[in-house]
Amino acid sequence: MSKPRIGVSMLYCLSEPFSRMLKRLAKVDVKLVEVMDEGLHELNKKRVAKLNEIAKAKGIRYTVHAPFADINIASPSKPLLNASIKRLEQSMVYARDLDAQLWVFHPGARTGISSFYPNQDWKQNIQTIQDLHEKAEKHGLNTAIENLPEKYGFLMKTPEDFQRFYKETSLHDIGIVLDVGHANLENQTLNFLRKLPDKIVHIHLSDNMGEHDQHLGIGYGKIDWQQFAETLKEIAYDKNIIIEAIEHVPESLQKLREMTA
Repeated sequence: MSKPRIGVSMLYCLSEPFSRMLKRLAKVDVKLVEVMDEGLHELNKKRVAKLNEIAKAKGIRYTVHAPFADINIASPSKPLLNASIKRLEQSMVYARDLDAQLWVFHPGARTGISSFYPNQDWKQNIQTIQDLHEKAEKHGLNTAIENLPEKYGFLMKTPEDFQRFYKETSLHDIGIVLDVGHANLENQTLNFLRKLPDKIVHIHLSDNMGEHDQHLGIGYGKIDWQQFAETLKEIAYDKNIIIEAIEHVPESLQKLREMTA
């Protein structure tokens, strides 16, 4: 039986300059790396060239996490929505130039006027995803949507939300990024794995205490990792698993390797 491909997100050094992140990247003990097109690590042509140099030297494959700060693909404000889409398409161009295995993006979120316009944020979320899908196809990119917690206002947080999405669209080639830390806040991790195993193409792993998205190292929160590992084996999951902790990253990688051995 095939085993999952293990990787690491560079989120843990997002507060550091891009040049320092590159030095860390050159030392990572994995062949799959998720780079953040965000903050101090926002991509541009020169940065893409440097990332490609390291990838060639180390035999690394990349996935790209799309920008997410102040991005809302369900925004009711057309100028803000258009700005978000423009920023996301630029990210796709850089992901293409990195020959990224996957481009990961966030669903839309509710706003202060959502209650006045029932279901409109969901409709805009769907419309924008369809638009992004067309742009991704143009750039030759595979895409996947990450589950985000309801407590932070996001629209796609449970298996039922994703089932509704697939039912209402024909976008069955868009996968799911199961963020276990996010799912834990909704008590939905096992539900995702058991209800949508064929749609999950990428997993983000971090721990938390069940109240906030803390991105703790594996084993430093309250998630039941033994049950998680057993469920992965039950569904024969053999796709990507990315450590997305911001602390204890080497220890988390070791624990993940032990869990999936």
